[in-house]
Amino acid sequence: MKTNDTKRCKVGELRPSQALTTFGIGSIIDLPNLSVMVMGLEDWPLKDTVEIGEQRLLASVQEVLGKQVKALRSAPVVPDTYQVNQFDASALVGIPVAPFPRWMVCPYCRRLAPLGSGLFKLETPYRTDQIRYVHANCTKPGKSPTVVPARFIVACKNGHFDDFPWRDFAHHGPTNCKGGLKLLETSATGEAASIFVQCEGANCGAIRPMSDAFKMDLMALPVCKARRPHLRDYDEAGCKAPNGQDMRMEPMLQGASNSWFGIMLSALAIPQASGKLKQLIDDHWTILEKVQSEQNIELLQQVTPHLRDLSEYEPAEIWQAVQAKKTDVPEESGEPTDLKTPEWKVLIDPESAEKGRDFQLKVAAPPKRYAKYFEKIVLAERLREVRALVGFTRIESPSDYDNPAAFPANQRARLSRTQPFWVPASEIRGEGLFFQFKEDVIQKWVKKAKPLDDVFMEAHQRWRIARKLEPPQEFYPGVRYVLLHSFAHAVIRQLAVECGYTTASLRERIYSRNPGEDQPEMAGVLIYTAAPDSEGTLGGLVSLGKPETLERHLDQALDNMRLCASDPLCAEHHPYRDGITLHAASCHACTFAPETSCERGNKYLDRAVLVHTVERSDIAFFE
Repeated sequence: MKTNDTKRCKVGELRPSQALTTFGIGSIIDLPNLSVMVMGLEDWPLKDTVEIGEQRLLASVQEVLGKQVKALRSAPVVPDTYQVNQFDASALVGIPVAPFPRWMVCPYCRRLAPLGSGLFKLETPYRTDQIRYVHANCTKPGKSPTVVPARFIVACKNGHFDDFPWRDFAHHGPTNCKGGLKLLETSATGEAASIFVQCEGANCGAIRPMSDAFKMDLMALPVCKARRPHLRDYDEAGCKAPNGQDMRMEPMLQGASNSWFGIMLSALAIPQASGKLKQLIDDHWTILEKVQSEQNIELLQQVTPHLRDLSEYEPAEIWQAVQAKKTDVPEESGEPTDLKTPEWKVLIDPESAEKGRDFQLKVAAPPKRYAKYFEKIVLAERLREVRALVGFTRIESPSDYDNPAAFPANQRARLSRTQPFWVPASEIRGEGLFFQFKEDVIQKWVKKAKPLDDVFMEAHQRWRIARKLEPPQEFYPGVRYVLLHSFAHAVIRQLAVECGYTTASLRERIYSRNPGEDQPEMAGVLIYTAAPDSEGTLGGLVSLGKPETLERHLDQALDNMRLCASDPLCAEHHPYRDGITLHAASCHACTFAPETSCERGNKYLDRAVLVHTVERSDIAFFE
């Protein structure tokens, strides 16, 4: 990445997937001496990105952002030949960032001022990890001290961000005082109550504890200025609450976990064409769609290693298939693109799927002890997942919605000032295990679990009402989802013990739909590798799908769900009686999974739906 302030230079490193999941556009990144924000798409170097092909996902992105989106592209990647040399041209390749928050504090004299005040100077030494701002005129003798970001900021639910209003806050309201500010700490605890902001203006001396910022009534907080620092502008439409009133900013700490939530769409790359040649054309369409003649194909086969899969075909055959695909215009259905239903149809019928370099399935028999619960187990020896970032939000998590595309457009922060023509994406290759549950067994259990369904529905409505989300009953996944979700978490925690991947490197994909809806019912779970540091098909996960091995792991996974280190408190937990949590008998000691693994933010979980617990034994799915 690089900073946009004063001088372009590299200030840190990120993995490509982190540019979507953790440190995407609009998020804050803490570096050794700096705190920076990732800038919008207008600042990204398009020439250093690579187009990623996945037509199903692109169609879904277009439904959210518009038909003008023409491509999914990776984050800028530094060439492998790059050496640690700030004078090398590769040193300018990266994601653009700018310092944020703009208010800094001198740790020696406690001077508090914005970067625009001219008090702080940017130093760019040879070693990029030592880039910093210093207080050149500090009273400290010797070397100028490195200043640090003031760690308080303000945000609103519509995705706007701003520096904390230090001057107005210190003076209990708008003021014309131009006195210098200091940020004093009376103890080393770091608590807001022990931090004071003080004005040193003549005849002023205003002082106020930072704890007041978190005690203020909502109407006493400043009105949102609709600032978008990642785009360097203000929202021209202003910032209004759903009731039409001016939106109020909320104070938070710089490293708060709710300061940024990426809104992402993801899809598995599944065969979409009949016939090996047509499927290979689909796989390499990002290259072949630009081909203008048969001679271009001959040249590309010679210079492009990616097209070696097509070596068994003559250029004339390939050119004919490319022309056929260009003239094949898909029908406009008018319906939102369903990413999971096509995947479900392929996973439950793997024999009919066309095998490819990134997609290979193999059916395995369910373990004997669990044959009455599972229709089949599918070993996904090769998988490719593509994720695309379509926006982000603050304060409210998009996991409150069953589909990220359903997140309200007014709360989804933009990635660019204008309508984007491309969005950041990443692709990950790995392996996985797919569990298809027997539909008749699921339906029988759902009827037995009707009381629990009512409890979760009540908790779901209270959760949405507390957050002023209308209508309250929307996006409730049902008790079927609670069962599949809890099973996925139990299996992930167990498989991580032996598969060679960490828990955070495994991810769930839940296929849940009740009968009677527009699409066919679904009841399945895909556990797959989903982290770039474990990218590949090493076979550690698939090897655990053998019946005798999987039976042992399922036994252990379910046995771990019977007792928790936090029992009886965990087993007695209620979804809303002890505070609205949207989970029942679940906690970090038994069921919760890392943020990268769970698709619903550790909500809709209850280990009592799997096995008997110390609290209840009437709704266990597995006998």
